[in-house]
Amino acid sequence: MNRAVILKRLVVDAGYRPLPEDARELCECVRASPRLVAHLTLVHDAACVLSAKLRAAFPSFAFDEERVLFGAATHDLGKAQASAELVSAGESHQAAGLALLRRLGVPEDRARFAWTHGNGHWDEPGIENEDLVVALADKIWKGKRVAKLERLVVKAVASASGKKPWDVFAELDEILESVAANADARLAWQTQFSVD
Repeated sequence: MNRAVILKRLVVDAGYRPLPEDARELCECVRASPRLVAHLTLVHDAACVLSAKLRAAFPSFAFDEERVLFGAATHDLGKAQASAELVSAGESHQAAGLALLRRLGVPEDRARFAWTHGNGHWDEPGIENEDLVVALADKIWKGKRVAKLERLVVKAVASASGKKPWDVFAELDEILESVAANADARLAWQTQFSVD
């Protein structure tokens, strides 16, 4: 049985949503390590839950859920080339991932998440709601809260909904806490996979 089949079975057995087929094919194409595929799976799973909860709480906050889920499932593909960043902090995977996805023919509106998910890019010109949701999923799957990112999401939601920022924050906080639940179990599941 090949590595991709084994990992897919482990994902399903753990109760996580498997990566979309197009994202799985990209992982195979770049020979992504099991750890990287596990990470992408966890962020994608968090994005699925987060997207549903955001839509329910803030129906006027518009975002393309399909793009968000693809972005969450591929945002760190650059770590196939910058594998040291699977175990330590670094940002070289962002530019590498964007270039890699472009070379593989991924449209710009989907390849962009390799760049926009990273710290410091969230308030750049041209950032879209989808970028913010992918970045949020990339943080919250492991229980990490980032005030700057959350402020940008609150601002976008308040602008779209007409709600007061404090009210948006209160609802968003509850959503994020629910998605962050079991972060330790997700981190433990991810670390069982090899970075090679």
